[in-house]
Amino acid sequence: LNPSNESGTVFNIQRFTVHDGPGIRTEIFLKGCTLHCRWCSNPESYAPERQVGVYSGKCIGTKVCGRCVSVCPHNAMLISEDKAIGIDRELCDNCFKCQLACPSDALKEWGYRMTVDELMPIILSDRNFYKKSGGGVTISGGESLLQWRFTAAILMACHKEGINTCVETALNIKQEALDAVMPYTDLFITDIKHMDSEIHRKHTGAGNELILANIKRIAQAAKPIVLRLPIIPDVNDSPEHLDRVSEFIKENLGSSVIQVQFLRFRRLGEEKYKSLGIPYQMGDVNIERDEFENQIRELVERMQSYQIPAVAGTNSKLQWFQSNN
Repeated sequence: LNPSNESGTVFNIQRFTVHDGPGIRTEIFLKGCTLHCRWCSNPESYAPERQVGVYSGKCIGTKVCGRCVSVCPHNAMLISEDKAIGIDRELCDNCFKCQLACPSDALKEWGYRMTVDELMPIILSDRNFYKKSGGGVTISGGESLLQWRFTAAILMACHKEGINTCVETALNIKQEALDAVMPYTDLFITDIKHMDSEIHRKHTGAGNELILANIKRIAQAAKPIVLRLPIIPDVNDSPEHLDRVSEFIKENLGSSVIQVQFLRFRRLGEEKYKSLGIPYQMGDVNIERDEFENQIRELVERMQSYQIPAVAGTNSKLQWFQSNN
């Protein structure tokens, strides 16, 4: 594998992030995912290819402009009341002529090709912040290991520069992908959405057998894991389910799990779903926030009773890295 020759499809780069790994980090989000979780807040990450998102509120109208309609070779633009409201995805071939012609930023490009050589100057520009804070680089998604060759190449280049690396992955991926990145990954962030495979499939589109096997494989390699539990009302928020997760951790993962983070469900990304013509499936979920916070607190305490380092949210420092670096 030659890192310089590898390229992939990125949909976002966030600098100075502090939530996905220790210290101050540069986080690179890759397109494509093997799951379609009903509560996902990044629907632009689903498809591996580049896409155009339509934000009709920014459209200045076809009577004034109309450039997107005139340049589209397949008549794929959907217009209502003089506004661009979407794209017929069956007709669209993602040529991006409409997005390039739009003067009002109503058409957003989701995804762009980058090489490792193009990424590294961005990563290295914040090297001093990594050193001072114990930070580094996090590769996320979508599913970061769907583009596993690209991910491995980025990680190799970072290790060559002495930069801490983290991979955020749902782990619904083949063993070949995990094995390729394992030597160059200092920390894995993953999650358990449900211990029952059929319920998992109902809400994500896939069973959990491969995911649980891959989590155990990381633990067997003695790699540190931050395990996240997205708490979704009426899906996985029962004490009984939490006990199953706790028992799985105690029996299979041992000391590899350096922190379990409980993530509160939030209705996020609805506008992005609309821009891509994807139905948002959690619109009818309404939460009484104080009651939900109390429930999260009780679940955290319940897991802590298993002697597992559980916390609410992603703001708590990773003590393992502070004491081992």
